[in-house]
Amino acid sequence: MASAELTPSEYIQHHLTNLTFGQHPDGSWGMAHSAAEAKAMGFWAIHVDTMLWSVFLGATFLFIFHRAAKRATAGVPGGLQNFVESIIEFIDTSVRGSFTAKNDMVAPLALTLFVWIFLMNLMDLVPVDWIPELAKLLGVHYMKVVPTTDPNATFGMSIAVFVLIIYYSIKMKGPRGFVGELALQPFGKFGMPANLLLEGINLIAKPVSLALRLFGNLYAGEMIFILIALLYSGGVFWSIFGGVLQLGWAIFHILIITLQAFIFMTLTVVYLDMAHQEHH
Repeated sequence: MASAELTPSEYIQHHLTNLTFGQHPDGSWGMAHSAAEAKAMGFWAIHVDTMLWSVFLGATFLFIFHRAAKRATAGVPGGLQNFVESIIEFIDTSVRGSFTAKNDMVAPLALTLFVWIFLMNLMDLVPVDWIPELAKLLGVHYMKVVPTTDPNATFGMSIAVFVLIIYYSIKMKGPRGFVGELALQPFGKFGMPANLLLEGINLIAKPVSLALRLFGNLYAGEMIFILIALLYSGGVFWSIFGGVLQLGWAIFHILIITLQAFIFMTLTVVYLDMAHQEHH
């Protein structure tokens, strides 16, 4: 429920501000106590809540799958084993359909990206006030619980994927082959400046599109949940109406959070497949 102490704009700003650690204008280091302070900390500030929830959800993923692996049996499988095996089979089928080269790293990477991003997206279904209000009771003023609504998280993942794309492009084609691909396609050696421009933009667009697509969809979803939460402070009628809207949007949002995790994973596999292909 929206806090009675905040105006609607202050409430929205509060829920969209990360718990930020960085350097204050006086040179000291510490947590930001307002959105303006967080902004003033600049590029090197750390979004503590994004780091915390990303690591926690990654550890949750590892714990669940490790537990399933330890309890795996060739006999009648339990519910957890069935669940994990269905996810692994789904990822394996998706990778086989998109990746034509041979690389034993790609399927585990795809599994990690899909499950980890899905868990981070899933936090968007937690009512927007529950965890921030609990954090306030513990003396923490800001707490964003959906890491994928922070471009630092989405760009961090996409840049890691980009590094892998560059690495495998050079490994499979050699430095000369990689540079030649950028310089000679699609117009041949006489169109080298245009080739470098087009291929360079195409290369840089991959991590940018991966990051912004995931961030934009989840940020928009979070904003809608915040706007719906404002209705709860408008009386009984608006509270009931807000509850219906929240339920409907949450049900629809299940599709969005799953689809965005799948798209990020699939594009990563496709980009790595392209990096493994040699052009002659």
